[in-house]
Amino acid sequence: MPLTHVAMRAGKSQAYRDAVLDGLYLAMRETFDVPEDDRFMTISEHEAGTFAYGKTYLGIARDDDLLLIQITVSNTRPVEKKKALFAAIAAKLSENPGVRPENVFINLVEVQKENWSFGHGLAQYA
Repeated sequence: MPLTHVAMRAGKSQAYRDAVLDGLYLAMRETFDVPEDDRFMTISEHEAGTFAYGKTYLGIARDDDLLLIQITVSNTRPVEKKKALFAAIAAKLSENPGVRPENVFINLVEVQKENWSFGHGLAQYA
């Protein structure tokens, strides 16, 4: 059950935002064993004054098309799957909507399975 949040600069079209979320979901389905309909995603858009980033941190040239992607998941996947996920996300978003791979910043947050409630106030995985 990934919970995905994307932060980006304001001003992109709805088609662009849809392509970002669709690409993320497809990459997770293909590489991270995410089941169909397990799609819980948000986008927040920020004006220039509320969106700061290192333009060349670690020698990677970023620009205002940067996507800050945070995905919270259960801590059940090996490093190989994480690497595959990161590569698939960069590839999918490069294809559509055309995000430069340098502008795909991903943070994976892993939590214990019992830390999820999918509704009804129940810990379905506990």
